[in-house]
Amino acid sequence: MSDGGAGRIEGRWTIEGLAQDLAAGRETATRLVETCLARIGDLDGEGDKAFLSVANERARKVAAWIDQARRDGLPLPPFAGIPIAIKDLADIRGEVTRAGSPIFAQRPPAERTAPAVARLEQAGFVIVGRTNMTEWAYSGLGINPHYGTPASPWDRQTRRIPGGSSSGSGVAVADGMAVAALGTDTGGSCRIPAAHCGTVGLKSTVGRIPVEGMVPLSKTMDSVGPLANSVTCAALFDAVLDGRPEPAAPPLQPAARLRLAVPRNYHFDGMDEHVAASFERATSALRAAGAVLEEVDVPAFDMVVEAGKVAPGGIVAAEAYAWHRPLLDGHKDQYYRHVLGRIMAGSTQSAAQLLDMFRIRAEAIASFGALMADFDGMIGPTTAAIAAPIAELEADDEAYVRTNVLMLRNTSSMNFLDGCAISLPIHRPGEPAVGLHLMLPGGQDRRLLSVARGMEAAVAAA
Repeated sequence: MSDGGAGRIEGRWTIEGLAQDLAAGRETATRLVETCLARIGDLDGEGDKAFLSVANERARKVAAWIDQARRDGLPLPPFAGIPIAIKDLADIRGEVTRAGSPIFAQRPPAERTAPAVARLEQAGFVIVGRTNMTEWAYSGLGINPHYGTPASPWDRQTRRIPGGSSSGSGVAVADGMAVAALGTDTGGSCRIPAAHCGTVGLKSTVGRIPVEGMVPLSKTMDSVGPLANSVTCAALFDAVLDGRPEPAAPPLQPAARLRLAVPRNYHFDGMDEHVAASFERATSALRAAGAVLEEVDVPAFDMVVEAGKVAPGGIVAAEAYAWHRPLLDGHKDQYYRHVLGRIMAGSTQSAAQLLDMFRIRAEAIASFGALMADFDGMIGPTTAAIAAPIAELEADDEAYVRTNVLMLRNTSSMNFLDGCAISLPIHRPGEPAVGLHLMLPGGQDRRLLSVARGMEAAVAAA
């Protein structure tokens, strides 16, 4: 991608560019916030579906204070004045956290801000609102019958799924309603919206970024990550979430130095023609830039399939059911039927089945780590198919379930394998949005971002 000037990449804002523009006086926090709020409020746009609440008054006050402090020469944090959005499962003091469900709509406002969100505020980011999501974060499609479903930026006439569960965050960034957005990822919830909305989405290693103050789905699998307009933007946002005192992106690792694994099994089953064409073009660009791509068998993926046969819903369903049991007693009829079905799958599991799944998972994690010791990353399509029409999935339960399984398949493998992963856009303007999935074992997040920066540059240059 090339810098379009004024803090933008290909017409979209960048965190690094805006920070420079703000510091130099070429931009103001107030102007940025007003632009975002205008886009959110545009009656012809997706703001009413992408956001569950908008912080009009608060965002304007914070922006005005930052602009005055900058005029007065006061020291400010590195990203002071840059507007962002927060997925509606993270607590913000004084606001109601609904997690995309009407069941939580009347709960008391949060008494404390989630630590991850507090870190973003301390870095100077201005929160413009809370983004819509799949109810309880339990679907890869992004459909929410309670609050509406924002459409993917591609093919708005047909209105296609945005990907989930961080649906509103993906659409908000793609439509310029926020410069970046906070998401979470338990089975692909940052990466799938990124793939369908044409943004970057990062799944961090579990435990590296605090999940306290966020409505959980699975204690074992929940992770926090950004949706942003470039890998560098995602890296800067991630550095803040990670609590780094001087947030910076890791150095770019040139594609010419990369050795990348391409799985023979699992990731390419059921791939449609649009994804296949974009992926082939991307891999050709990487090879032309000097990267070495090697096809490999991935036994760990076979173990993912094996674990899925042990019990319906897997580990996530068991942990989700355990958390939701108190709510189910009095509110079962308020759950979206597809979300309820996935949660209830956890009610049928035995302790022995759960232990078997954890045993297989440990073996799979070790296997994947051993395989990847000789590679700089593994690549594949983020999702095997492009975004499906919302109306078709709402009208056909079988299509909903089948499509959800397909959308989650590639990404959820990394959650099961306790890895870190990122999706970056590889489609051309006017084409269906497609994501390239880069994967590494857990704990290698900074390396992942370095490799992703090199891949992004190689693909964009082609």
